[in-house]
Amino acid sequence: MKTKWSQHLAVRPEQKAYIQTLFSYMNARGLKFSKQRAAVIEYFVKADRHFTVEQLYLELKKKYHLGYSTVYRTLKLLVDSGVATVHHFGVENTRFELIHQEGHHDHFVCRQCGKIIEFHHDGIERLQQKVAKTRGFIVDDHELQLFGLCKTCRSAQKKKGSH
Repeated sequence: MKTKWSQHLAVRPEQKAYIQTLFSYMNARGLKFSKQRAAVIEYFVKADRHFTVEQLYLELKKKYHLGYSTVYRTLKLLVDSGVATVHHFGVENTRFELIHQEGHHDHFVCRQCGKIIEFHHDGIERLQQKVAKTRGFIVDDHELQLFGLCKTCRSAQKKKGSH
């Protein structure tokens, strides 16, 4: 008798759709499920943050016996199934996040601490469409990443400068 892993994953009710999408994808391709893969999926979905493979691996290995490659392959599976997306925030800063049900959002990225702040601004979205239209271009997807210093890092710099 096959285990129904989706019943054993402790995610919030609003996150069940992610799990169903993933299981449909896996079943259609005859992919197997393991306890280690379940641990990665559950942790990733519940945390709902931007993770590098390394960050997720380091957090998970404290509680579970699994390898780096299991974490990487599971994140790739989440992206391939449409449950997660991958962002490249500069050189060697690839992060994975859940696809948000609310839709598109953009990111502020702190160059000092790596903090990522999500935002959505209708005016920016309209301006991008307006500029594209004037150039005869149809935008079907985009990523806006704004780099700088977060409030915490700016405060720390000011304190260092005042000594």
